[in-house]
Amino acid sequence: MKREAFLLPRGIYLDGNSLGPLTHAAQAAVERRLRQWQHGAVNAWEEWFALSERLSPALARLLGSHPDEIITTGTTTSNLHALLATFYRPSGERRNLLATSLDFPSDLYALRAWADREGGRLRLVPTRDGHTLHPDDLIASLTGDIALAWFPTVLYRSGQRLDVTGITREVRSRGILIGWDAAHSIGVMPHTLHDDGADFAVWCTYKYLNAGPGSPGGLFVHRRHAALRPGLPGWWGHEKESQFAMRSEFTPAPGAAGYQIGTPSILALAGLEGALAVFEEVDISEVRSRSLQLTEALIRLADEHLPELILRTPRAPESRGGHVVFEFPAARHLSLGLRARGVTPDFRPPDLLRLTPAPLYNTEVELEEAVAIMRELLNSGDEVLDEPLVT
Repeated sequence: MKREAFLLPRGIYLDGNSLGPLTHAAQAAVERRLRQWQHGAVNAWEEWFALSERLSPALARLLGSHPDEIITTGTTTSNLHALLATFYRPSGERRNLLATSLDFPSDLYALRAWADREGGRLRLVPTRDGHTLHPDDLIASLTGDIALAWFPTVLYRSGQRLDVTGITREVRSRGILIGWDAAHSIGVMPHTLHDDGADFAVWCTYKYLNAGPGSPGGLFVHRRHAALRPGLPGWWGHEKESQFAMRSEFTPAPGAAGYQIGTPSILALAGLEGALAVFEEVDISEVRSRSLQLTEALIRLADEHLPELILRTPRAPESRGGHVVFEFPAARHLSLGLRARGVTPDFRPPDLLRLTPAPLYNTEVELEEAVAIMRELLNSGDEVLDEPLVT
């Protein structure tokens, strides 16, 4: 869709769900901010001061929210901590947190820490197959002792997409707060966080948004919670009009902006600033459609040519995110062999190969070539099964 917008590495890059490649616009934005630093030094803060807030409208279009519900700040985990400090208020019977047994570990670290601190428990929705979640198990876990539920929009290990709209409605109907980790879905599919009624959400920007390694995270707080005071206040979340009055009393900026804590990295924000320019030129619904075409093509090619690989991503389009996961005993060796042949996949221990045909820059021809290379590697036998192909 926008391949010409990217400075792609050599070979076939199929790891955009881990780190998106550089765009021309991101490079130009970082260089522009570097020049401002060079020539203006501290005076450049006049331009930089509200840069995070200026990025909110573009992100709001991707997330189905209002700009004041969005802010770019912190990291995925630090933002989750800030939101739990605000929203997790155990009371009476409702004392426990709910997540899933397939959540990204860092989310579970944060959730468990807050449960321990507040005298609650972290309960985990079980998985029936070790890779995906069954909707019935999610709903059955919404018991009267749960104060807050936290789910991923897309599971990182299998690529399963959860029904955010339906689950949010069900959770809220039971008087439970609901938050979402959108790290593996933002930039590759539409969201409707405001209309769904999600209480809050977090995400990173270095995957499908292509904002660069270590680029800042972001968070969403629904407008109905605008009167809440952030649980972890910091000076960058102070209202901008009086921030430099340096008063000892914290006055939060309106909306999600009040959840900022420390001074942001302007160079990191610049990477996102430039990367978002690509999304200004595409319709996120069309991005999702293209993503489904490519993941369908990859699954079909694997069915035809790679029967040794076990598909762990749901086949149903509505249950599939942007990446495809295969299980194979020698997945690590296969991933090393692919890299040696110019194909960049992602390996997750002990035996998962994650492949991401990113809709903005990957093509069907690349998928055909990647599958052909995998077939050649598998045909080589012992090299893949028993010994690393590269060190």
